[in-house]
Amino acid sequence: MLQQISKNKVFNGWHAQYSHESTSLACNMRFAIYLPPQAEHRPVPVLYWLSGLTCTDENFMQKAGAQRVAAELGIAIVAPDTSPRGEEVADDPDGNYDLGLGAGFYVNATEAPWAQHYQMYDYVSKELPHLIECQFNVSDVKSISGHSMGGHGALICALKNPMQYRSVSAFSPIVNPTNCPWGSKALTAYLGDNRAAWLVYDACELMHNVTTSVPMLVDQGQADNFLEEQLLTSNLLEVVEAKNYPAQIRMQAGYDHSYYFIATFIEEHLRFHAKYLRESASK
Repeated sequence: MLQQISKNKVFNGWHAQYSHESTSLACNMRFAIYLPPQAEHRPVPVLYWLSGLTCTDENFMQKAGAQRVAAELGIAIVAPDTSPRGEEVADDPDGNYDLGLGAGFYVNATEAPWAQHYQMYDYVSKELPHLIECQFNVSDVKSISGHSMGGHGALICALKNPMQYRSVSAFSPIVNPTNCPWGSKALTAYLGDNRAAWLVYDACELMHNVTTSVPMLVDQGQADNFLEEQLLTSNLLEVVEAKNYPAQIRMQAGYDHSYYFIATFIEEHLRFHAKYLRESASK
C-alpha cells in the first residue's frame, strides 16, 4: 500500500514522494515520481532514473532540473532510492560510503548478510515498474537512465532486458565494475568471490554477448576525477566499436562528476528518450 509523503506542483505537473513495503527488498522503501500535466488526460511513458552512491530519490529530482522538459514532452520520471533502508538492513561495518546503505549497486545479492534485503535489480526492473503501472496513469512504455552507480544500473537493466526498455542513457556510468575498485568491493560482498557471477552485472561483459540492442546515449565528463580508476569509459568504447552497437558516447570537456554536469545535459537526454518513447507508443 502506498503512503504519500509529500506532493508539490511544478510546471503544471506534480512531484510526489511515496513509501511502500517492498516484497523484493523486505523493507519499507521510498521513491519519487514526477507526473507531467498530460497524465491528467492519458497514460504517459516513464523514464526511470537510478542515482549514484550515497544518493536517495531526492538528489535527481531537486538538482537536475528535469521537470520543465519532462512536462513539455509528457514523460513521467520515477526515481527510486539507491538501496534498502531500515535498522534491520545490513550496512558496511566500517561505515564506508561505497557499500551497504546508499550503495546497493542494483544487483541481487546472494551472500550473507546482504541477500536478505539487497535485491535491488529485481526491485528496479520488476517490482517498482509493476507498482508504478498499477498505481499511476502511466503506460508500460519505459526507458531508463542514471548517474555513476546508477548509470551502471541503467545500462545493465537495459542490456539484460532489451525488450523492456525503449532506450537507455547514462551520465558518468561505472561501465566495467568487475575491473574497478568500487565494483570489485561491492560485487565481492554481495555476490562472493566467484567472478563468473559478477559478469551478469557488468555492462561491458553483457554487451559482448547481446543479440538485441537498445538505443544508448552516454555522457562522460573529461574532468571527472573518477574517470580513469572507477568509470573506465574507454573500455565501453572498445566494446561498442567492436560490436557496432548503436551507442553515442560523448566525452564532454571540462565537466566533472557533479550534478552541474547532469543539469547541463539532462534536456538532451530527455529529448533522446522522447524520440524512442513516442515511436514505441505509436506502434
